Amino acid sequence: MQAEGNKAVRAALAAFAAFFLAAAQPAAGSVTNELVVADPRAGVALYGFDPVSYFLDGEPRGGSEQHELRFGGFFWRFASEANRAAFQERPDAYVPAFGGYDPIALTRGAPVPGHPAIFVVHEGHLFLFQRPEHRDAFVAAPIAMSEAARAAWPLVRRTLVH
Repeated sequence: MQAEGNKAVRAALAAFAAFFLAAAQPAAGSVTNELVVADPRAGVALYGFDPVSYFLDGEPRGGSEQHELRFGGFFWRFASEANRAAFQERPDAYVPAFGGYDPIALTRGAPVPGHPAIFVVHEGHLFLFQRPEHRDAFVAAPIAMSEAARAAWPLVRRTLVH
């Protein structure tokens, strides 16, 4: 009887953990057909996070509608006018690698959106990851992982809307 009770508790905890993890992730299924990870309801790239802040502040900062710019078919939001101007001058320096898709998932042939809070800036490029474990795997071998993702990206990109 005790074993059945423990089994039920473990199942309930597993269900809760799955629910919590799903709620903490961006809506993956609805954004996997775009070239840039974006909020599908608002058309805002990076779910409204300021891409310049990763480089200047070392962490993601929420952007504002007051400092918004349309680029590449999406609205990009910035924490300040200075960040907006920096992006406008050199968007290629700030747009996430692979449009914000998780490079580890790309190596497996899947366009899985990265989460804006799980990131690495490596050699001047912003990489987003769906899970901390993916980020950790990337950090352990960044050159090999980025090369593998770069090799897989053209094939995966063809499955996305242009």
